[in-house]
Amino acid sequence: MGKKNAVVLFGGQSSEHVVSCMSVINVINHINREKYDLLIIGITEEGHWIKTDSVKEIEDGSWKNGKISAVLSPDATMKSVILLDGQKAEYVKADVVFPVLHGLFGEDGTIQGLLELAGIPYVGCGVLASAVSMDKLYTKIIVDDLGVKQADYIAVMRHELNDLEPIVKKVEEKFTYPVFVKPSNAGSSKGVSRADNREELKAALVLAGEHDRKILVEEMIVGREIECAVLGGGNTLAEASGVGEILAAAEFYDFDAKYYNSDSKTVVNPKLPHGAAEKVRNAAKLVFQAVDGFGLARVDFFVKEDGSVIFNEINTMPGFTAISMYPMLWEAAGVTKEELVDRLMEYAMVRGQ
Repeated sequence: MGKKNAVVLFGGQSSEHVVSCMSVINVINHINREKYDLLIIGITEEGHWIKTDSVKEIEDGSWKNGKISAVLSPDATMKSVILLDGQKAEYVKADVVFPVLHGLFGEDGTIQGLLELAGIPYVGCGVLASAVSMDKLYTKIIVDDLGVKQADYIAVMRHELNDLEPIVKKVEEKFTYPVFVKPSNAGSSKGVSRADNREELKAALVLAGEHDRKILVEEMIVGREIECAVLGGGNTLAEASGVGEILAAAEFYDFDAKYYNSDSKTVVNPKLPHGAAEKVRNAAKLVFQAVDGFGLARVDFFVKEDGSVIFNEINTMPGFTAISMYPMLWEAAGVTKEELVDRLMEYAMVRGQ
């Protein structure tokens, strides 16, 4: 049996563009070249799709100067990427797509919808799971019915920000400070703030409103930040890895603390109180199944001193960088990066069966 053509997408039009560029290098370096020929396509922050020739071009940023544009055809009879070089067009068959895209237009069901239209198998969660997992408000609505504990919250719509006083009153009647304010539909902690008083709350609401029209105000949970990786779905029973702990260098694990502060640390299989690790693993699988997850996801929790487990969020295309928890957790469970990437691509081929 001959090699398959694998298309790898990276970059994208989200605030996590730079993270995707870091993640994709790790993915490309661990794809089995005896099984797959690669077509690498970078998407600029403006939304231009460009054929990219090497990891080196991604590392030095020169891929953005590429001259060959790429178009993923939505025509399901073609199952192709069209490469455009001036007046010349080349059709490249796409057997599978690995969308290494985080955040908006990558992890929110949009690229998944295009791939569904095109009839091309792809790695990761489908349209529904991607969309509801990206939108923190709708994830919370789903988890409300699971019996899994989560932070209490108030939903705020952007149009309500025209008059902040009623929102502040509602928040102060329900919670004591501090509270966390988050855009519902943004990734990697962009636009997330801690508010310790009324003025900080107002500023946090305005900032979150710059990132999304739906905003969450959540009670503060004091606990250890714990993550769990899930793999499988469909006819393959979802597996949960061991757990990992985030030791954030900043006040909370924001974008800069994740990717640019070397004092932030991750610990694999930390000791947790009162059987909390197993509770996390079970809850991670429960949330993954409830959103109709497929392929992969990282599910994040807080663990309190008494061993109680509080759901935080689910990420359907978790970071794959050298410091990312998802591949680290599977390596600790004996699954190499090569095996992990291979399994994800194999799952893509059997989606819907």
